[in-house]
Amino acid sequence: MKKIVEMWNRVSLIAKILVGIVIGAVLGLLVPGATGIGLIGTMFVRALKAIAPILVFALVISSIANAGKGNGQQFRMVTIMYMLSTLCAAVVAVSTSFIFPVTMTLDLESYQADVVPSGIMEVLQNLLLNITDNPVNAILNANYLCILAWALLFGLAMRRTSKSIKSALVSISDAVSTVVRWIIGCAPFGIMGLVFTTVSESGLSIFKEYGRLLLVLVGAMLTVALIVDPLLATIVLRRNAYPLAWRCLRESGVTAFFTRSSAANIPVNMSLCKRLGLDPDVYSVSIPLGATINMDGAAITITIMALSVANTMGVSVDVPTALMLSLMATLGACGASGVAGGSLLLIPMACSLFGIPQDISMQAVAVGMIIGVVQDSLETAINSSGDVLFAATAEYRQWQKDGREFKIGAIVNPDE
Repeated sequence: MKKIVEMWNRVSLIAKILVGIVIGAVLGLLVPGATGIGLIGTMFVRALKAIAPILVFALVISSIANAGKGNGQQFRMVTIMYMLSTLCAAVVAVSTSFIFPVTMTLDLESYQADVVPSGIMEVLQNLLLNITDNPVNAILNANYLCILAWALLFGLAMRRTSKSIKSALVSISDAVSTVVRWIIGCAPFGIMGLVFTTVSESGLSIFKEYGRLLLVLVGAMLTVALIVDPLLATIVLRRNAYPLAWRCLRESGVTAFFTRSSAANIPVNMSLCKRLGLDPDVYSVSIPLGATINMDGAAITITIMALSVANTMGVSVDVPTALMLSLMATLGACGASGVAGGSLLLIPMACSLFGIPQDISMQAVAVGMIIGVVQDSLETAINSSGDVLFAATAEYRQWQKDGREFKIGAIVNPDE
């Protein structure tokens, strides 16, 4: 048994995850009724979601309390890149919809939701109100904007405390990080359970009726992930950033694809940032911030689904209106919750730009729920991998200014 464990530990996490994917898919086809296998996946996602708010709160307080000066430029750079990439994603989605117009069959019963934003101002208002929520309630509900805000305040207040207290904060954050590594170590089994659930419940049936819509969505998302985002990083660094983009997709995107939650993937992204040798004082803030405002996939979903409804209704969309839609989708995507399906409820807001009533646009939300097995999974993968890509790009840019030698995308801390 000891030798088996040693052999297992020598295999890379990505290779073990790929094995888990294959085993989960095979079991989903052979024994679809074995619900216990799917339970493993559910437990894995719940564990990630449970530890992520605590991890962010502990790391940010510790980082701010012990941090030196000079990180402001990196925060500005990464925030600009998050917003710029989301806007570019919306523009790509508009262009894709114009080149490959898609319609949908709107004959489903309207999906009933408790709260549907009526406009972009309501989205922004909710965003601001979330920042001032109760910090305990924010941790319980994984409200990362609020967690970041309160952690920043506590961290700033504790900068004047004694060294022993600051050391204790570091020890607490290290302990939480250790728990995170334990949970991530279970990823092959968790993803096996998630793949099993997906295959056993959905199979390939969704491709039959909504295949063209899925192709347009997937095509736009892959264009952003494989061309636009790496190109933005390459322009900023003036060096080939594709190795970094590929590593982020492989090590962050794969896990996010199956968890379908940017929030749940925060521990995975922080672990990857640590392995890349990035500054924890920076990525402990930029990664949870990215899970909130870096929403390339959400902007694509909102834009393409809204334009599909417009095409179905025979609404003519001109270029200025399309550009306005891109801007609305960018701002709206930043307000999308970092959970599975979080972007779908913003489709009616985008459709309102064309005067489409909510009872019609909500039917598109129902379609989104059906194709979410693929759409939401890929959307989350792009969002989450982009968080690490741009966090690393901002820090690499600073390294260049400091004259530091480095290899883009290289692992510095392989044991983390």
